[in-house]
Amino acid sequence: MQNVNLIHHFLIAMPRMEDPYFSRTLTYICEHDDRGAMGIVLNRATEMTLGALYEQIQIPLEALDLAGRTIHFGGPVQMDRGFVLHQPEGSWQSTLPVQDGIALTTSKDILVAVGRGEGPKKMLVTLGYAGWGAGQLEQELAQNAWLTVPATEEVIFDLPADARLQAAMDMLGVNFGSLSEEAGHA
Repeated sequence: MQNVNLIHHFLIAMPRMEDPYFSRTLTYICEHDDRGAMGIVLNRATEMTLGALYEQIQIPLEALDLAGRTIHFGGPVQMDRGFVLHQPEGSWQSTLPVQDGIALTTSKDILVAVGRGEGPKKMLVTLGYAGWGAGQLEQELAQNAWLTVPATEEVIFDLPADARLQAAMDMLGVNFGSLSEEAGHA
C-alpha cells in the first residue's frame, strides 16, 4: 500500500464510516504523496448559494445566472476558505493542476473572473477540503474504510451532487446497499 497514488481518483466511503464529515461521501483526490493527501468532497451541497457567497466576500456577481448555484461542503479542513475545482485549468494565482485539465484553485482571482462571467466553463465551489497526514489515507484504505475508482469529469461536473455517489458506485458495478458494514480480508 506504500506506493499507491490516488490523484484523480474517487474515494467512496464504506457504509461503516461513522465520521459524520465523511459518512456516505464521494471525495475527489487532488493531491497524494508521501506527505499525505488532499481532496474535495463532491456530494454534500450546503444551503449557501454563489450569490450569498459573493455578497459575503464583497465581490460583484455580474453573471446573475450563477447566483443560485449551490456552494458545497468540501471537507472539514479550512471550512472558512473557498476552493474552486474546475475545468479547464486556466492561469490563476494559486492553482493546483490535478489531471485531464482539472485543477483546484484557492486564489480570489478566479472568483472575480467567475463574477464577471469569465471563469472556467465547469466548476464546483466548496468551503473546506478533506486532508490526510502522511500514511493516514493508506492506513484507512488498509482498514477498508474506502473504495477507490478512477475519477471522471462527468461525475464531478455534469451530475447533481446527490447523484455523484451512486454514479461512482455504478462505475464499480456495486450497489451501496449491498456493501457489508463489516471489514474483512481474504
